[in-house]
Amino acid sequence: MKRSFRYLMFALLYFAQGSIMAYFTALNAIYLQSFGLGLSEIGLIGTIGLIPFVIKIFLGMLSDSVNLFGFGHRKPYIVIGLVIQAACLLIVPVVDAGQNFWLYALVAFMMMMGMALYDTCTDGIALDTTPVEEEGIIQGFMVGGRAAGMVITSALLGLIVQNLSWTAGFIFLAVVTLLPLTLVFQAKETEKEAASRFEWSAFKSFTRKHVIALGVLGALYSLIINGANQLVNPFLVERFQIDIATAGYVATMVGLGTVLGGLVGGNITDRIGQKRSVQVAILVTIFGVGLLPFISAPWMAWVLTFIFGFAFGFYETVYFAISMRVTDGRIAATMFSILMAVANIGTGIGLGVTGALADGLGFFPAFIIVAALNLLALPLIRVIFSKGQTMEKVS
Repeated sequence: MKRSFRYLMFALLYFAQGSIMAYFTALNAIYLQSFGLGLSEIGLIGTIGLIPFVIKIFLGMLSDSVNLFGFGHRKPYIVIGLVIQAACLLIVPVVDAGQNFWLYALVAFMMMMGMALYDTCTDGIALDTTPVEEEGIIQGFMVGGRAAGMVITSALLGLIVQNLSWTAGFIFLAVVTLLPLTLVFQAKETEKEAASRFEWSAFKSFTRKHVIALGVLGALYSLIINGANQLVNPFLVERFQIDIATAGYVATMVGLGTVLGGLVGGNITDRIGQKRSVQVAILVTIFGVGLLPFISAPWMAWVLTFIFGFAFGFYETVYFAISMRVTDGRIAATMFSILMAVANIGTGIGLGVTGALADGLGFFPAFIIVAALNLLALPLIRVIFSKGQTMEKVS
C-alpha cells in the first residue's frame, strides 16, 4: 500500500473510533438520563461497554490465526467491525432504554465489540505493513486521528442533537463510522504479510526482559497521563468555579494538544530514534503535568491544558511505536493488544491513585507527585534498550 493511502486509512479508522468515544464520554449519560435512568444504571452500561476491550486479546488471536474465508487476516474483520458498529448506532434510537434497559445494554455491548474488533485488526494490519522507519509517524496519525475524532465529533454531535434530534445524531455517527470502508476495501494484504503464521511458541516473547519492562512502562505512562487528566477539570472548578460548558472547552484544548502531540511525536520518533524520543516524552510530561497546579489565571488554563494534551499525545505515540517494534509477527495483533491491555490496567490504577491523592493531600501535591512518577521510567528505559535485547520485529 502507498504511504499516503496507509496514513489516511489509519487516521480515518481511528477518527471513527474517537467519534464513538466522544459520544460515550460526553453525551451518553445525558442521553440515558432522558429515559429516567440513574447514574448507577448508566455506570453499569459503561462497565458492560468496556468488556469487549478486556477480551479483545482473543480477537487478536482470532485475527492472527484465521484467514477469514481467504480474504485476509485483517481486512475482513475490520469491515465486519465497522458494519457492526454502524448497525448498532442505527438501532440505538429505536430502543427505549428506560423500558428495555438490558436490550440497550446488549446493543451497547455489540457496538463496542465491533469497535474492539476493528481496533485490534487495524493495529494488526499496521504491524504487518509498516516499515520500521515509519512506526512513529503511523502511530502519530492513529493517536492524532482518534483525538481529532473526539474533538470534532463532540462539537458537531452536540449541535446536531440540539438543533435536530438524537436520531439524527446517531445517524451522523453511523455515517462517520463507515467513512473508512472505501479505503479498507482497497487495502491489500500482501503475500508476505499473510505468510506470518500463528504459533503458540511466539508467546515466549513475553518472558524477555525488555518486553516486560515495556509493559511496566506502558502501565506507568498510562497511570500518569490518565490519572492527571481526570484531575484537570475538578481542579479548575475549585480554582475558578468553571461551568460545564467551559469544562467542555478545556477538554477540547486537551484534545487539540493531543492531536499535535501525536503528529509531532511520531515525526520526532522516526527522526531521532525511539530511545531518545521516550526520554523527550518523559521530560515533556514532567513539565506538562507539573505546571498544571500553577494555573493562576484563566488564560493560563488554555495554554497549560494544551501543553498537557501535547504531552499526552506525544508520550502515547512513542509508547505505541516502541510496542510495534517489539511485537512478534506470528502473534502481532495478540501481542500488541496485550501490551495495550497492560497500559489500560495502569489507567485503572491511576484513576484511583490520583483521586485518593487529590482527596487526601489536595490538587497541588497530587499533580507534583504524579509528575515526579515519570522518573520511575528511567530504569525501565535502560532495560528496554539495553544491549543484548533485540528490538527488531520477528516475522
